[in-house]
Amino acid sequence: MKFQRRTLIAAATAAAFCSTATVWAQGDPVKIFNVVELSGAGATAGTMFKSGIELAVKDINAAGGILGRKIEVTNMDTQTNPGIAKGLVVRAIDDGAFAIFGPVFTGSILISQTETRRAEVPNFTAAAGALVTQQGSPYIFRTGLTQVNSMPKAARYIAQNLKVKKIAVMYVNNDFGKPGRDAIVSALKTYGVEVVADVSTEVGQVDFSAPVVKVKQANAEAVFVYLNEEESARALRELRKQVWDKPIVGDVTLLGQKVIDLAGEAANGVVGHTEMSADAPIAGIKMVRDKFVKAYNFVPDHNGIKGYQGVYMLKAAIQKVGKFDRVAVAKQLHGMTIKVADEPGVLMDVTFDDKGDIDRDSFLIEIKGGKPMVKEILPPLGKG
Repeated sequence: MKFQRRTLIAAATAAAFCSTATVWAQGDPVKIFNVVELSGAGATAGTMFKSGIELAVKDINAAGGILGRKIEVTNMDTQTNPGIAKGLVVRAIDDGAFAIFGPVFTGSILISQTETRRAEVPNFTAAAGALVTQQGSPYIFRTGLTQVNSMPKAARYIAQNLKVKKIAVMYVNNDFGKPGRDAIVSALKTYGVEVVADVSTEVGQVDFSAPVVKVKQANAEAVFVYLNEEESARALRELRKQVWDKPIVGDVTLLGQKVIDLAGEAANGVVGHTEMSADAPIAGIKMVRDKFVKAYNFVPDHNGIKGYQGVYMLKAAIQKVGKFDRVAVAKQLHGMTIKVADEPGVLMDVTFDDKGDIDRDSFLIEIKGGKPMVKEILPPLGKG
């Protein structure tokens, strides 16, 4: 009897310990990792994305976390190197990542996403390159529009508003620029706009005098510029230097605050489509802009806002599933519509398709007096 009593006491103690351990484990922070470009050519984009994520994590934790659990965020610098990005994603997975944010550059996410797919870890990216979600990974999710959704809106504006018939296209020759170039050329063709100069530039290019000469010699009625942020600013300064006085049109990277800051007066008059703007006349976006300025002393660009939204996309899916199950959360996101009425942190109603791409409102922008001015809110492509 004494032996049986001791056995029962030991079993009860073990059960209590296990129960306590389970509760403690459930109360552990949810680990997310920023695997982003904090140095190298992508530092501007990566730092913005990281800052938005950190700000969202701070807000969510202050409100009690997700299903009662706080979020813990770890930052990793890819140095804008795809090989390093892949290695860091492996390390994040080994360290228990529930979700990974980044990389931002298309070339890096194309390489690193094989690891999040293998490990079944939800992976959010701000990359716009069309190829990202064409690889078929069920764990890749965008926080912004793909080029396939953005470029038709830009082309429609060029053809219908600017009445352009002949245009030059200047793009960066990488995994971001090339599919963007293909998307805008295809969309322009739909509207009967002829591309009379197809000008390729390199990542990190400093001298844009030759590309601008090619644009001018083509006798185009406008130029569409699709480069990374720093290169966009250099191209704008060179266009103004060579007295280009025709429309300069672009998509999101040309219209961001960083480009305006770097280009100065040369940015005034630039127009185009942007998937996200900190100057949008939307209450939630204005709130996040103000938080950015207070926390970091700078105005966020599209990547900053998309980083903030991305964490709330993850939060909404986890809450819908009702538990911390990475596979179930990924499945939930496919086809999911998240409304601001239900989750204010997403800032705008958004719908995921079966590939992880999103559709939502976007904006028509004109830069005036050193500031991006929203001329029009454009509906989701599926409603336009």
